[in-house]
Amino acid sequence: MPDGARTQLRRGAFLAALVLVPAVPCSARAEPGTTVESAAQDIIGIPAAGGATLRTRVLRPPGTGSFPLAVVSHGSPLKAADRPTMEIPTLAPISNWLLQQGYLVALPLRRGYGQTGGPWLENFGPCSNPDFYQAGLTSAEDIQATLRFFRQHGGIARERMLLVGWSAGGWGSIAAASQNPPGVFAVVNFAGGRGGGQPGGVKQGDGEAGNCLPDRLVEAARRYGSTARIPSLWLYAANDSFFAPALARRMFDAYSRAGGKAQYVALPAFGSDGHRLFAAADGRALWEPPAGKFLATVSQ
Repeated sequence: MPDGARTQLRRGAFLAALVLVPAVPCSARAEPGTTVESAAQDIIGIPAAGGATLRTRVLRPPGTGSFPLAVVSHGSPLKAADRPTMEIPTLAPISNWLLQQGYLVALPLRRGYGQTGGPWLENFGPCSNPDFYQAGLTSAEDIQATLRFFRQHGGIARERMLLVGWSAGGWGSIAAASQNPPGVFAVVNFAGGRGGGQPGGVKQGDGEAGNCLPDRLVEAARRYGSTARIPSLWLYAANDSFFAPALARRMFDAYSRAGGKAQYVALPAFGSDGHRLFAAADGRALWEPPAGKFLATVSQ
């Protein structure tokens, strides 16, 4: 059977199981022990711009009800050669936490990466003249495609959709928030940004690789904030080698002063590079308390 047909069959089977769940409010969290390994999961194809199909991991918590949806967006490797080999994301620490809150978790692999394939359109251009604003909006196109797909099917609470993203995925989630997609009630930005880790970039501190043009990143954040009205949480570690605390705070300040509704939490240093905190199992102890407090607040 061709791969495309197999993808369609698996997508149809998964959605058939999903929509058979009674559409009643989901008020209870999943069992505390729910994990990626114990959750029902499948790989489905989600239609995207230009005829692309986003290969997407979907994790379903136990129980019945219309589940709130969390769309979790991955980062982008520095080396172009690493993009074609990227696997469909799992991001177990974040996914496990969301499952334990009762979320249906969708992890799309965006265009230009791994099995989704196709051209890589998130490129911000040369480091000497980057367009971080448009790069984020391109990532947001795939996030929006995922939201649209799930809004068109049963089994989710269409007014309880959450965006979560790490690094380039966090930046794309903030860009998506600037478009105020219907049903999205909050955004959690884990170390979001673009242009970090560049050897020839502008250094923000001792020993860091630097960022292409930090002022461009700050200006792009301001532009997003000027239209975003969805509450967001920004989390950055003290020793993030891609987006140092001073730069992260500048981005946040520009975003919030322009009108974006956001909270900033400075996390302590983590290991040798705080940018990796969110993908590490032992990093959860640092980000879970502020993230949990934020979601409890915006859910009231």
